[in-house]
Amino acid sequence: MEPQKELIAAARGEVEVDLLLEGAEIVNTLSGEVYRSAVAIHKGRVVGFDCPSAAEVMDLSGLILAPGFIDGHVHVESAMVTVPEFARAVVPHGTCTVVTDPHEIANVLGIEGIAYMLDSARRAPLNVYVMLPSCVPATNLETSGAVLDAEALRGLLDKDGVIGIAEVMNYPGVIYRDPAVLEKIRLAGNRPVDGHCPLLYGRDLAAYIIAGIGSDHECTSLAEAREKLRLGMYIMLREGTAAKNLRDLLPLVESLNSRRFLFVSDDRHASEIIREGHIDFMIRTSIEMGMDPVMAVQMATLNAAERFGLSDLGAIAPGFRADLVVLDGLEEMAVEMVFKDGEVVAEKGRLLLSLERHKRALPQTFRVGRLDRSSFEIEARAGQARVIEVLPHQIITRQLLLHPLVVDGMVVSDARRDILKIAVVERHCATGRVGLGLVRGFGLKEGAIATSVAHDSHNIAVVGVSSEEMLAAARAVAEMGGGLVAVKDGSILASLPLPIAGLLSEGPMWEVVVGIEEVVEAARKLGSTLEDPFMTLSFMALPVIPDLKLTDMGLVDATKFRHVHIFPDASWP
Repeated sequence: MEPQKELIAAARGEVEVDLLLEGAEIVNTLSGEVYRSAVAIHKGRVVGFDCPSAAEVMDLSGLILAPGFIDGHVHVESAMVTVPEFARAVVPHGTCTVVTDPHEIANVLGIEGIAYMLDSARRAPLNVYVMLPSCVPATNLETSGAVLDAEALRGLLDKDGVIGIAEVMNYPGVIYRDPAVLEKIRLAGNRPVDGHCPLLYGRDLAAYIIAGIGSDHECTSLAEAREKLRLGMYIMLREGTAAKNLRDLLPLVESLNSRRFLFVSDDRHASEIIREGHIDFMIRTSIEMGMDPVMAVQMATLNAAERFGLSDLGAIAPGFRADLVVLDGLEEMAVEMVFKDGEVVAEKGRLLLSLERHKRALPQTFRVGRLDRSSFEIEARAGQARVIEVLPHQIITRQLLLHPLVVDGMVVSDARRDILKIAVVERHCATGRVGLGLVRGFGLKEGAIATSVAHDSHNIAVVGVSSEEMLAAARAVAEMGGGLVAVKDGSILASLPLPIAGLLSEGPMWEVVVGIEEVVEAARKLGSTLEDPFMTLSFMALPVIPDLKLTDMGLVDATKFRHVHIFPDASWP
């Protein structure tokens, strides 16, 4: 029988269905109700709510049945594992679908990196939808490993799983009508285009939206989110590792506007996924803060599905995919079981499927020029210096003007005042270029830490108490082909190799979690007080996020999209 005809017959009770789930209270995200009903499943689809005959009957009495959760914006690479390993971690937490922007690996490997992610997604028990990276590189203020123009992206639009254009970070390019930026937006046609416009207000925000951009995940205050909501944007409530905005923005959500909000993780380390959860953690947090549980489930399912045109996801109704989450109740929201296309794929926090290892070979991505102690030296000038101030749980920073510590005509790290040297080492083209600056907030008293996960161009970011320690840390990252490292007295205290593009491990997520815990603990022994100093360091090189950032080309005033000298009275370069 033809698939369509068979499903119609199953809905009418004319054929035996594959599975009947009985006894559960279902969360109907379409009607906003919770009520007891059987659910009939056939060929991976929900076909109705009763049936005369089923090949298998499962009793879910006393449990809650909800649609599979959806992460509306994630960079899988930030978990530092391959897509199948990411699925191993998030599917047992009820996440059945992710909308991912692979711009991390694309900034290193271009089209080949996107192809790697698309190919590996086919090996995962997870719906992976791709938004094509719009900003490779994010700006012309840094060196990336690839450049993707509109023509390069056009060739990917018809690939299975590609559904739109990802976060447009170059908002000055939009509002000042850069032809190359606008051409990428036009590529989307009627498909969604995601935004990325922190602290953009008024006429400039209206101009950004009218270009065709429909969402934002960079709101850090109620006022910012409220204005963007009023102007028609979907507001993505983010709870990543470095950026945590969920609790700050939840007071804006109410019954009359809740359908314009969705949950996203953006950048979330493997250790936090394992320890706290994924979208399920955001649902629980929202309920703890007083949100109606059905509204929270809607935001985790139907809202995201409708935003991205995923018409067969986000609800339990005839024709929808049987991606389902079994919960122990509507308060704790503990995930008991997960169905993917009508099959049980996870139970009690464990994936039940074996995963195929992805064996696609990728080229070498580390080409670091000659480095020595002088590469990390800053010549002093009179007066105050610009200092990047880290803000806890945020990826935005503040620009400070402080007098640096100077020894023998050179600016040195001042651990007593927590003003440390920070560097970004170019690693794609072997130029030997190193951008230098000062940062406050890492708290290191000795040694150095470094990472090749440095958004978005993923050069080597390093912070330390001396040029010698910074050199040792940068060299260690380069020698292992990418990863995270903490050093003291020139020796490695702890490291996490990331050989796939300097971003991903080849091993399972639990190994990555152990590795992260080891390097973070080593950083704490060096004095860092940050919850995750490596995730924080990774965003110090992102020049599209205000106020002050650092790339391999130097300090960037991210409010004006231009390079600035470390000493305000000096001209750049």
